[in-house]
Amino acid sequence: MRTRQLPGALIAGTALAAAVLLPAPAGAASAAPTASPAVTYTNPLVNRRADPHIVKHTDGYYYFTATVPEYDRIVLRRATTIQGLSTAPEKVIWTRHATGEMGAHIWAPEIHFIDGKWYVYFAAGRTDDIWKIRMYALESSAADPLTGAWTEKGRIATPMDSFALDATTFVVRGVRYLSWAQKDPAIDTNSNVYIARLANPWTISGTPVRLTVPTYPWETVGFKVNEGPAVIQRGGKVFMSYSASATDSNYCLGLLTASATGNLLDPAAWKKSPTPVFTSNTATGQYGPGHNSFTTSEDGGSDILVYHDRGYKDITGDPLNDPNRRTRVQKLHWRADGTPDFGIPVADGATPGRLASHNFPDHYVRHREFRARLEADVDNLADSQFRTVTGLAGGGTVSLESANFPGHYLRGRNGEVRVERNDGTAAFRESASFHQRPGLADPAGVSYEAYASPGQYLRHAGFLLHVQRADTALARQDATFHQH
Repeated sequence: MRTRQLPGALIAGTALAAAVLLPAPAGAASAAPTASPAVTYTNPLVNRRADPHIVKHTDGYYYFTATVPEYDRIVLRRATTIQGLSTAPEKVIWTRHATGEMGAHIWAPEIHFIDGKWYVYFAAGRTDDIWKIRMYALESSAADPLTGAWTEKGRIATPMDSFALDATTFVVRGVRYLSWAQKDPAIDTNSNVYIARLANPWTISGTPVRLTVPTYPWETVGFKVNEGPAVIQRGGKVFMSYSASATDSNYCLGLLTASATGNLLDPAAWKKSPTPVFTSNTATGQYGPGHNSFTTSEDGGSDILVYHDRGYKDITGDPLNDPNRRTRVQKLHWRADGTPDFGIPVADGATPGRLASHNFPDHYVRHREFRARLEADVDNLADSQFRTVTGLAGGGTVSLESANFPGHYLRGRNGEVRVERNDGTAAFRESASFHQRPGLADPAGVSYEAYASPGQYLRHAGFLLHVQRADTALARQDATFHQH
């Protein structure tokens, strides 16, 4: 969250990597899509809430907590849907102390359900020393943590009595761990990420281990920071994201990876990505994405990335005094090699999705050099993400807007389909609008009939997208897609 009191230098957003066209399979092969189903949310989810943490509980509710810009209290919301958290009533469950410990800088709360009780981890300073930040825990045995009483369990003690924050907990192979960020006075960094076993939810067991120190240039802009760990597990691997650099537009996410069967208390068991996995994006207007958590979609079929950012780059004064970090959510995707693909922080509004081919279910619609085509293993996720919006031509149509080139749409022209910028003409509006139909080869999928050419559909041929008739069985398969 924030080890710093002065703003760092501002940098531009991420560059988009060029894609490589893979060889096309020899022939069409019908198969059911294997990727998780589409989910759509509207961003920002909650304004003026940073360091967001969302947990899906067995009672059917999502629970949400986050840092408030006044840094003076801990709040909770709950709703049966992620989007419902946007308007859910908010309850103050704890307020900072008037004197002494836990009296200032109430930061980064997380809510966890452990052994039948609720726990909230948070960081706080002292009223007489606001930068003496340490970690603390609250406990509640109530079924509903919004209405139940909370007990202070006190400080989470670590061997170093130094700046410490951003506690999170997770279980791997039956062992519960705590991970957090802390300053080591012996080295020249603002904060590093640590891990230890837990004897109980508020007590560390054994000697903590340092997992990562900010050393890469993208981790040390403005301040030398690794903080805000968050864990997601999949396919026998443990992935720990963390935040790096100053809390302005330089803020970004890094990633550590370990085998679930390895010794997680051995730093050598963790591999650190040499590049950030989630950064500012000028095209979508999102700056300083970071301090994330993970949850799952309502149907349980998709992993959801939860994070904060700002909708502008330039900040006057200390970024910690800027109140406009906001909570956002978007689908987390997975590569064929089993690693998470964070993509880019998508534009405000409805989140985008992907279109998988019905007859080549591991191939997705994507653009490369603005030509629309099908590819597997898309190396730049955002090239294969499109937002379904109200059709530019109206009349009950839809248009498909590029995720990484907002204002650009899939457009049929001279039979070819390209991603082009809306030039405001009637011809563009008509050629970039489609009637969304049940899938011609599978009603569970979708097909897109061209508004400007009734009876013709978006379809692939030679792994390039065209607007053509779909009057054969193969053509109907080629014109059917599944939303992911």
